[in-house]
Parts: sequence; structure tokens; C-alpha cells
Amino acid sequence: MPDVILPVLNESEALPWVLSRMPDGYEPIVVDNGSTDGSGALAAALGARVVSEPRPGFGAACFAGLRAASADVVCFMDCDASLDPRELPRVAGPVAAGAADLVLGARRGAWAAHARLANRVLALELRRRTGVRLTDLGPMRAARREALLELDVRDRRFGWPLEMVLRAAVAGWEIREVPVGYSERAGRSKVTGTVRGTARAVRDMAAVLR
Repeated sequence: MPDVILPVLNESEALPWVLSRMPDGYEPIVVDNGSTDGSGALAAALGARVVSEPRPGFGAACFAGLRAASADVVCFMDCDASLDPRELPRVAGPVAAGAADLVLGARRGAWAAHARLANRVLALELRRRTGVRLTDLGPMRAARREALLELDVRDRRFGWPLEMVLRAAVAGWEIREVPVGYSERAGRSKVTGTVRGTARAVRDMAAVLR
């Protein structure tokens, strides 16, 4: 069954809910990316495997989790309670069945207008460059571990999700998306809930496109 990589930076409010809703057989790997609120210790107390990644950056945390994983299929998702782990089988299923190489969860729900617009622009640019038709470069996704390692994604900041899709497209992967619910996150938003966070993510992704 899949490993689920959960990059974490001060998510103690959301962790109990997220971990309690992990589907049977899905093993959470919490990557503590420098939390100061006890997130790592809390995750361990709740039974999750915890990996420490002191190098700051969303991509750095994702890559550390990928290296620590051992399952054939790996999933990634935000750990802020905006995404429901119970939807992971919908995302991982096509990969496990061999019907797709990379599946992304396309978010449906209330999320900030500025984040939605930025995401839409990036998706259109991705389509222009690669022909891959996506509506969302969403943070819930699944692929095979060894194949992901072979993609050699280099970005260690917020460009990681986009670079993964770009490299997968160039490699000829079958890329799909499935709808998933999206809710208001728990705790203070660091990226899509703020204009500043969205601008930082767009800056990192623009660097990947260059």
C-alpha cells in the first residue's frame, strides 16, 4: 500500500485530524521542516513515522519524504486539513492499477481567488509548453517512487510540484487529474491563503519555467 508524504511546518492544529483520517494501509511519513510548535513530536505520538528535514523549503521536505519512503506508490499531500486523506485512494488508485503514471487531485471548493488565478495561469502555461491538460497543479498527487526518483526533480522550494509535472510530461508519462474536495485550512496559512505566500510560490514556479 502507498506511503503518504506529509510536509509539515507548524501544523500541530491540523495533524490529529489528518492522521486520524488516513485510509487503512496508507502509511503517513511526516516530514518536519523546522517546526517550532512541536509538530514532529505530536506526529510521532500519534503513530506516524517522522523524518526531520532541517533544510527549509517545500521541495526539500517532499524530497526527504520521497527518499525515506519504501512503498512502490507514494502520495503527497498538504498537512493543513485543507485536503481529506480519505480521498487518497481516488488519487493513488490509477497509479497502483497501472492506468496512469502521475495523478493529481484537482481541488474543488473555496480557496483564495488570488491563488486560484495564479494556479490557472500556471496550468495554462504548462499546457502551452507540454500539451498536458490540467486545471490544477494540486498538492495531492501520487506516482511510483522509483520513477519519481528517476525524474531527478531539482527544485527544493515551491517550484517542486510544477517541475515534477514538467519533467513527467517530457518523459512521456500518462498524467491525469481527479477531483478532490478542498476546505479552509487549520491554523495560519503560509502559502495559498496569503497574497505574499502565493507570490512566493509563483516566483519559485516561474524560475522552474525559465
